Amino acid sequence: MKDNRTSQFRDAGSDRNTAEQVPDTPQTRAPAYRLAFTDTDFLVREDLRPVRLQLELLKPELILNERGIKSTVVLFGGARIPEPSKKAEARTDTLAELSKYYDEARVFARMMTERSMAAYGREFVVATGGGPGVMEAGNRGAADAGGASIGLNIVLPHEQAPNEYVTPGLCFNFHYFAIRKMHFLMRARAVCVFPGGFGTLDETFEALTLIQTDRMKRMPFLLFGEEFWRKIINWEALADAGTISKEDLDLFQFVETAAEAIEIIDNWHS
Repeated sequence: MKDNRTSQFRDAGSDRNTAEQVPDTPQTRAPAYRLAFTDTDFLVREDLRPVRLQLELLKPELILNERGIKSTVVLFGGARIPEPSKKAEARTDTLAELSKYYDEARVFARMMTERSMAAYGREFVVATGGGPGVMEAGNRGAADAGGASIGLNIVLPHEQAPNEYVTPGLCFNFHYFAIRKMHFLMRARAVCVFPGGFGTLDETFEALTLIQTDRMKRMPFLLFGEEFWRKIINWEALADAGTISKEDLDLFQFVETAAEAIEIIDNWHS
């Protein structure tokens, strides 16, 4: 990113380049001599966690602001859900059956991106976790429409490389789950949740809690696949037990198709 602001002081980038050209001596090779902001060993120290948290919050925010992105539509969903043409490779029969939601996510993202492009690509930009499965379908649908989409990846031990459909300039990588979740919701104007596992459930309930407690504005909160969601969560039992209010069941709606979801979002924001 180029900073076009003028300053009376020599910029940090110039000093970084100059510092790399010094003579090779025991002093210049010592870790203590490195510029603090170029010293990765220093930046990953335990004491620097507050700085890293701030950097992860700030970097995507600056880039999204520079791109003029004002609002997003968030897609959560399972990384293991295959596209229908590959459902024979699915680990379980249930995953194979759920592959239909890959197509729904793709169609939904294409339709939303077409609307976004009518607003110069600044509103209702599709944002996913940037990985495979439903996330790939969301970014792929945006690419089908010829528009941009966001991928909020996170470093995991065994997986998570960006799918090939995320817009490269909007493909971010995180260390902290908490900061990643903030970026999912800071610009959200709708949340669409497809079948998934622990990660999807975590994102779903955290977002619902923020809305329930008035920490975040109400918005279309759509759960794709009523049969799946009612099978894994007894929503009414929570209300009957009194652990949530009956009114909390109105915070979300079940949908089956992209067309249903689009209609709800359009009516909500009209």
